[in-house]
Amino acid sequence: MHEDQQTSIKQLIARGKEQGYLTYSEINDHLPESLVDADQIEDIIGMINDMGISVYETPPDGDELVLSDENRVGSDDDATEEAVAVLASSVDAEFGRTTDPVRMYMREMGTVELLTRQGEIEIAKRIEEGLREVTLAMAAFPPTLQTLFREYQRIEDGEI
Repeated sequence: MHEDQQTSIKQLIARGKEQGYLTYSEINDHLPESLVDADQIEDIIGMINDMGISVYETPPDGDELVLSDENRVGSDDDATEEAVAVLASSVDAEFGRTTDPVRMYMREMGTVELLTRQGEIEIAKRIEEGLREVTLAMAAFPPTLQTLFREYQRIEDGEI
């Protein structure tokens, strides 16, 4: 992890300890933009909660803050350093991810196995067999063909 990212996370944790809480937007502001995996972000939020820092959608009012202060766990600088190291490894694991939809699509497509020539041949044979069965079924019932041709003629004449 880059030194400035570690500093940013340390500041985030210090702010959380000072306030007694953090908001999701504060956390998102301090995480690298390359971090896009929701599971990783949830893990980071869980680690912050484990440090005794509550995480809220919006800043809490005074009553909520008093209740969360009663449940807070005190921690020292060693715990902060350890938490930064864990968060750093989580962020580093996701380095290289992108929020660009095209790049995300291309990355996902790279994991999908493409058809082999033999696979394409098998699918083409199944399609041909299905078309043959449809043709035979229609030929077995002449009224179906008459209705089909009559409706086609109505479309050609502009009635439909």
